[in-house]
Amino acid sequence: MDAISGMGSPVRIGALVPLTRPGWVEAGQHLLAGLELAVHDVNAAGGLLGRPLELVVRDTAADPQRAAAAVAELDRLGVAALAGEYHSVVARAAAAKADAFGLPFLCSSAVLDVLTEQPTEWIARIAPAQSHGWQIYAGFLLSAGHSRIAVAAEPSVYWAAGTRILRDYLTPRGGTVIELDMHALTPTAACDELVDNRATALLLLVGHPEPAVSLVKSVRRDQRLAEIMIGAPAGQPEFAEWATLLGDDSAAIPFLRYLPERLSPLGARIETVLRERLTQAPSFVAFEGYDTIAVLADTLRSHGADRARIAESWPRVAVEGTRGPIQFSRIPGLKTWQWAWPPIQVVDRDPADPHRFRILHTG
Repeated sequence: MDAISGMGSPVRIGALVPLTRPGWVEAGQHLLAGLELAVHDVNAAGGLLGRPLELVVRDTAADPQRAAAAVAELDRLGVAALAGEYHSVVARAAAAKADAFGLPFLCSSAVLDVLTEQPTEWIARIAPAQSHGWQIYAGFLLSAGHSRIAVAAEPSVYWAAGTRILRDYLTPRGGTVIELDMHALTPTAACDELVDNRATALLLLVGHPEPAVSLVKSVRRDQRLAEIMIGAPAGQPEFAEWATLLGDDSAAIPFLRYLPERLSPLGARIETVLRERLTQAPSFVAFEGYDTIAVLADTLRSHGADRARIAESWPRVAVEGTRGPIQFSRIPGLKTWQWAWPPIQVVDRDPADPHRFRILHTG
């Protein structure tokens, strides 16, 4: 007999996850693994006051319109709340739709500061806001001695916001941000620009795997750029595919990761199970997925499946997550409820072993 036999009708949560290209599929798989494990744990412990929790998964494929349509469908299906999404521009489209429907949405992984145009009570977020994490990253750059920073960027609301955050932080502190338009430049031409501008660091504000992988390979092979640091604040090197595609070139590229230096007993237990499910080390995105369901399950136990009551409960959340105690607050400049803050690290892959991570900075 399975764990949910004999329970009442299920409480359904809609899950938005990128599972096909052009979405970042590996990130989506990790996010879904965390969401599903948390649902399993909730049901194994008796469910929600005798009712099983059920995940209704929709693939967004990194498409904002597809995500908006999925939110409309999930609303019609009567889900109590929404969870998930990795890509910021997709989460923004989903949040706008959820806000319009009065459907609570706990965003797992997207970091773009502004998820809705107007302040809303319906949306909360587990991941840190981009401005918070990227300012920590900018501080790391300065502490490492880098003041001439080139950003190789593609056209995107997310990348443009990242460039602005970096410039606003670095310029008053004596730094210079040089923009390279990767919509117009080849990787080889970008190398020439780095030399001409005397950049000491190059940040990858571009998609994965391309053009990020080609750009790293070009820079690594250009003897003129032997001393330049490559960085990736958006976290491209977090996933195993990065090391597979780049080998030794995948190492020594600092990126943001949302994990504590040491996991709690809960976090360590979840890490072990996630590693078995994923057959690889779980990324921070998998933990974000687990924490999302942990929060929603606690809220559903306390307030039932009424959407308005769920949204009203955000400021009263107090849940022990895999990465620390989770509570939501209002942060100036943000228009949604926010966990302030998840733990933040700057890490890279160790040149001696690209499958091992080194913590370079914490914030």
